[in-house]
Amino acid sequence: MANPIPPFGPRRERPFANRRTRPFSPMPIRTIIPNALTVLALCAGLTAIRFALEARFEAAVAAIIIASVFDALDGRVARFLKGTTRFGAELDSLTDFVNFGVAPVIVLYLWSLSQIGGIGWIAVLGYAVCCALRLARFNVALEDPDKPAWTGNYFVGVPAPAGAMLVMIPLYLTFIDVPGIQGLPLLVALHCFFVAFLMVSRIPTFSGKRIGLRVKRDMVMPILLLVGFAAAVILNYPWDAFTALGIGYLLLIPVGVMRYRHHQARTANVAATVESDDLSID
Repeated sequence: MANPIPPFGPRRERPFANRRTRPFSPMPIRTIIPNALTVLALCAGLTAIRFALEARFEAAVAAIIIASVFDALDGRVARFLKGTTRFGAELDSLTDFVNFGVAPVIVLYLWSLSQIGGIGWIAVLGYAVCCALRLARFNVALEDPDKPAWTGNYFVGVPAPAGAMLVMIPLYLTFIDVPGIQGLPLLVALHCFFVAFLMVSRIPTFSGKRIGLRVKRDMVMPILLLVGFAAAVILNYPWDAFTALGIGYLLLIPVGVMRYRHHQARTANVAATVESDDLSID
């Protein structure tokens, strides 16, 4: 007796080769290169902690500076290659916290802050927590569609890489033979709190991310000469140069505040003018 036919027709088994599978889709190389730079930055930041544990503080600071260079490159390379991804953005944020929120103050703690025990560790924790809050606020602000276009030229508070550069100023000063700073851990702790406040504050600071990629032809030679001069100074007098950069950045903050308020007032005037014109038409 033949097998009965199912009510909905004979059941056909599809060959295994024809079954639908979901293989991992290949990723374009343009999305891997920026993430590779981010991973290199993370390795540099973690290596800075190792150098600090070995009391090689100049090498530790140099590793954090190298991490900041990779951090500056990964985003720009991603935008240039059109390889920005959500994964890359999350990886970059986590790496920034390690490199600029943890590594610098661990170096400072092993260098000086450990002399005052709990107070020194409170300074480390305060700076790290403020850096995490600053990064979280930055990530949320990226999703705000109602911001005026000109606000893209400013950060809210000091960004994490700049905070790391500023918090290490006591180390720069020691490296250029300014005496006694390592023996003043309370002053170093106050400096950590000050930089932490700058990061979580609402103070507007220059971004520099929207600087045009084109320059006038008559400016090419001066820019190249300036780059060569800056490279020569940094290679020969690195800690003097980074001390000057840190102090210069602090002096630039009031200028950023004034420019921000100028744009804010102009935007408010334009909005008031438009509103009055609408009322007059009505």
